[in-house]
Formats: sequence, C-alpha cells, structure tokens
Amino acid sequence: QVQLVESGGGLVQAGGSLRLSCAASGRTFNSAGMGWFRQAPGKEREFVGGINWSGGSTYYADSVKGRFTISRDNAKNTVYLQMSTLKPEDTAVYYCAARRYGRTWSSNVDAYDYWGQGTQVTVSS
Repeated sequence: QVQLVESGGGLVQAGGSLRLSCAASGRTFNSAGMGWFRQAPGKEREFVGGINWSGGSTYYADSVKGRFTISRDNAKNTVYLQMSTLKPEDTAVYYCAARRYGRTWSSNVDAYDYWGQGTQVTVSS
C-alpha cells in the first residue's frame, strides 16, 4: 500500500515558478513508476509527465516540455514537479500517482493504483 500527499500548490503570476512535492509512504515507493496529472474545471484528467523507479527516465507532455521537470528522491520517498514559466492554462488541480507493479511511467490514468488528494495551482495573467 502506498499513500501519497501533494503539497506546494498556490497562486502565482504568469511567468512564475512553483515546486510541487509528493510525499509517499509505503515500502513499494522506491520501485514504483510515478506520474503527475492535472485536471482543470470541466476537463478530463491530463497526463503531465512521469518518472521511472530510479529517476533515470522521465517523460513530459508536449504542453509542458521544456518548462516542467520531474525528479525523485527515493531516500526521502518524495517526487517533485518543478514548474517554471507558468501560464494561465496551467491552472488546475495537480495530482501525483504511483503504480503498484509498473517500474516506469505511463500516460494512462488507469495504469496507476494510488493517487494523492491533489493540490491547486492557479496562474494569474
């Protein structure tokens, strides 16, 4: 079992930066592929990016590539989402997710077994 708790969301002006953290509990975290997703009002949950179990492989959606960076610290059981050059269209609730058996990321919502409660990110223009 893995429990995930996101933090770091807030209100930021366009062009600004935020770093989200996802703290995990559970023995399987260090072998789990992780993903970040976001959901804006009235829209489906969208894959932002993911990272494999070791941190050696990452992937980003085109909409955030070059602006967002995902990393993990397995010693701290934490995954990070560094967001830079934020745009109003980045406004959403951001969720981290963990796979129970997969060691790498997936863009498929159904591939993840554990989800955090989400943290709101609001980018003002």
